[in-house]
Amino acid sequence: MDRRQFAVRSLAAAAGVSLLRGGNAAAQSDAPASEPLPGLLADRPGAVPESVIRAARFPEGFLWGTATASYQNEGAWNEDGKGESIWDRFAHTPGKVRGGVTGDVACDQYHRYAQDIALARQMNMKSQRFSIAWPRIQPTGMGAPNRKGIDHYSRFVDTLLEAGIRPWCTMYHWDLPQALEDKGGWPNRELAQYFADYAGILAKHLGDRITVWAPFNMPWAIAFMGYAAGAFPPCRTSFTDFLKAAHTLALAQAEAHRAVKAASPRATFGSAYEMAPAYPKTDSEDDRAAAARYHAMNNVFFLEAAMKGRYPKAFVGEPPYEQMGFRAGDEKLLYAPLDWVGFHYYTRRIVSDASKEHFESGGKFSGTEIENNSPGGRDPYTRFRAAMPTEGPLTDAGLEVWPRGIYDLVTQISREYDHPIIEITESGCGYLDETDVETGRVPDGRRIAWYRETLAELSRAIQDGAKVRAYHAWTLIDNFQWAEGYTERYGLIYTDFRSQKRTVKDSGRWYAKVAASGLLTV
Repeated sequence: MDRRQFAVRSLAAAAGVSLLRGGNAAAQSDAPASEPLPGLLADRPGAVPESVIRAARFPEGFLWGTATASYQNEGAWNEDGKGESIWDRFAHTPGKVRGGVTGDVACDQYHRYAQDIALARQMNMKSQRFSIAWPRIQPTGMGAPNRKGIDHYSRFVDTLLEAGIRPWCTMYHWDLPQALEDKGGWPNRELAQYFADYAGILAKHLGDRITVWAPFNMPWAIAFMGYAAGAFPPCRTSFTDFLKAAHTLALAQAEAHRAVKAASPRATFGSAYEMAPAYPKTDSEDDRAAAARYHAMNNVFFLEAAMKGRYPKAFVGEPPYEQMGFRAGDEKLLYAPLDWVGFHYYTRRIVSDASKEHFESGGKFSGTEIENNSPGGRDPYTRFRAAMPTEGPLTDAGLEVWPRGIYDLVTQISREYDHPIIEITESGCGYLDETDVETGRVPDGRRIAWYRETLAELSRAIQDGAKVRAYHAWTLIDNFQWAEGYTERYGLIYTDFRSQKRTVKDSGRWYAKVAASGLLTV
């Protein structure tokens, strides 16, 4: 695999698509979680000392949970009036998904959700982040709601509440109704109002029981991976389309905020942003400025829009407002302060400056966030290169293990936004651990080690003043992993995709003990 292939696949993995197989020489182990685990030894780059892990404490009332997504879990792709989504169209297109598989069945959670929620309860979970499939509620993204779709999620929420688990709703996790993509997709500004109407429907019918809402999962990835990099549906490769889509999503975020608050007085409204701490490649002023632009564009672009009604300094020079479709008065529309801030953590980036270089071919967009040796960096506006480092070991999904990153990211957001309430909305690792045929267990010691070190750094951030109230592991059960189909596993529960049998992995058993005790040495 050449460097460009590695870069594109690693980017997609960080966005929830695990596109790189293999790459971690760490051995599996059945060692007790309280002992150092083989494969993630204390002397490796980025390692967290065992003393720090043993000292970690989480406050009473801390909310332990997991996160899931509708298309990755539910199946039932055309049942009970559900419309076609862009991921249905994508997965049904030959050559798009590894192995030619689809999410038509996935984990069959549409029919088996009671079983999965019972397992979450057994694991001592107190919060479940899930998403609602927009085309189940409005098959074309417009008009009156589909009653069967509303009823399904109503039963789902009731089952969570009966299990003592907080229902945490992401309104959109990438499965746009295909009919709205046919109207131009997210670059079409009209989608902001369509989305606000949809958000209002959800709050009206479910807001008496759901009090924690976020509009989008990873809005930057929706815009960039779908409309610039071309890795996600609708697979466009236009940086202008990306800019327009990003602006529409920021407007939709605020319009949904107002719609939910109007329909449900009990609602709290936050976010589920993708973030990666950005470290400058050198200590030069130029590289530090480039890292700041990365942070502004990839981490806080939508957060700044909501909190301050403006976009951060993500560009070299003035923001390209005309290309974004920005109109007079939009700054007032963007402003919708969040009640709490939610974001994901998986790994870090190393960023260098490209602002003094010249673009070839008039600044044609390179098609990937990761640097691919094109002069000028990623694009004509942000002018940086971002690399996925490999100093630490890699997970089977190709992401560097770097626990310190969550501490740096949480404390940075805390400083920049006046110590908001924070929820970690996704965080986890992909390893291809299989069931032991003799014991029936799924020994996944590398995953336990990953969580121990990452959570130890999160605990340290809390001790240093960050107001983190929840952590959602990605993910509850192995699922359809986007373009990689069923070849990557992030779950705390093993899914046999042929029989749909669920088996709690060793990591799930360990996580249950952590949730019960607030300690990592269990």
